[in-house]
Order: sequence, then C-alpha cells, then structure tokens
Amino acid sequence: MVKTRIDTMFESLRAKKAKGFIAYITAGDPSLEDTYEYVLRLEDAGVDMVELGIPFSDPLADGRVNQESAGRALDAGTTLDGVLETVSRLRKRTAIPILFYCYVNLLYAPGLARTLTRASRAGVDGMLILDVPHEEGNDIVPLLHKNNINNIVLITPTSPDARIRSIVKHASGFVYGVSRTGVTGVQQSLATDASELVTRARKFTDLPVALGFGIGTPEQAAVAAGQADAVVVGSAIVQRFHDAGRSRTKRKAAQTWVGDMVAAVKGVSYDG
Repeated sequence: MVKTRIDTMFESLRAKKAKGFIAYITAGDPSLEDTYEYVLRLEDAGVDMVELGIPFSDPLADGRVNQESAGRALDAGTTLDGVLETVSRLRKRTAIPILFYCYVNLLYAPGLARTLTRASRAGVDGMLILDVPHEEGNDIVPLLHKNNINNIVLITPTSPDARIRSIVKHASGFVYGVSRTGVTGVQQSLATDASELVTRARKFTDLPVALGFGIGTPEQAAVAAGQADAVVVGSAIVQRFHDAGRSRTKRKAAQTWVGDMVAAVKGVSYDG
C-alpha cells in the first residue's frame, strides 16, 4: 500500500504534536445531499477525519441514536451506490480523510472486489467492518490493501492481550479502541478501563490508537485525548444535527458545538 489520507493525517498530527478528532455521521440521514453539507461543515469545524456510517437494517454495534439514524437514512432511500456517488462529489471539494463504518453484507452483495475498487476510486480511505472477526477476513484484507484502503480494526476492553496482538497485525491506518463495553451511545463518563486498553494496544502496534463509543462532551473528549492519539465522537454529533432539522441557524449551532469538541481535543498536549 501507498500512504492513504489517513496515514498522512496522523503523520501530520504527530509532527504538530496534536491529537486527532474523528466525527461520525450516518450517510443519508436525512438525505445524501445533507450528508454532503454535513461533511463540509465538519471540516470547517476543524474535524480531522469523517467516519460515514453506511446504513444497514441490523446495525448490531449501534445504540438507539445511530440505529434510528440508520433507519431514517434507509427510509430516505440511501444505498451504497448513492453514498459512493456522494463521496465522489465531496472529493471535488475536500481532501479530508473519509472512513466507512459498515457491515459486510453491504460489501459482498454487489461483489466484494468490485465494491472495494469502486470505493477506492470514489475516494474512500478506510473501512471499519463491524461484523467480520479477523479470523474470517482473509479474503477481505488483501483486497483492501490492493485498493489502498486502510483496514481499521476494533479492539475492546474485554479483549485478552493475545487477541489484541492478533487483531492489530491485520490493521493499517489506526486502531479503533472501544472505550466501553457495549454499543454506541453517549455515556455519563468515560469508562475507567479505556486508558488501560490504549496502553495494552500500544504494546503490540506502532499504529495510532483512537478511542470512541460513548464520548459526548468536551470534558469526556479531553480525557480520551489524554489517553489516545485521536478521539471519535458519533452519537452526540448525529443527535445534534438531527435536532437541528432544516434550520440553517441550528445547523450552524451544531457545527459550532462540534468545533468546541474539537477544541477540547486539540487543547490536550501530545506526549508521544
């Protein structure tokens, strides 16, 4: 593989001694035209990478907010083809790294090799495939590498060290640490074992480690940034934009709130 936008982003952050901010939104909620707008708003807010959730009818890793968001996107007629077309349009405006958060059936249904080639040509930089254990990804990882798409892997607080070691061997771009046991969704506080998870991961990989799941306030984002190389915020952003509806003023307010979250992360000193 040659360097992806994700690789270059983390190299730039490290050179600047800065932490990264990754924003999740569901593609197609409430429409793909709105997704196009939201990505550009997120970039203007200072976000370093956008994670696009590809809507799926059985999103097993997602909590209520993101499940409902996926449902709205599907009701609006969102398809993988439509998301890829939206990414292609975005690439005429922005070079921000784009990561797909998706389920494997969506990739296999049209043909895995063809889908990954199309994703690469559209401008997708990474894939986080939620429902494929790494033992069953032997046919996927080589195709991701062939198409210069980072294979982003998940590790959890309940993963034994031996399993973390095995999982991260297949990763590129960065490792996604789940900051809590369970599904996505804003929590009252960051789990106490999140910091330990980052420390454990760094024993087995030199890749950057991001923390996500459950982070929804500037204070939580700052705590996570003190532990990891990047912070992922999803449900809280999805909810803010959903609550904004069609109001331009409220969408701008949601963008400003994301900017405050980004500022909290960027205010954390880098010790790597």
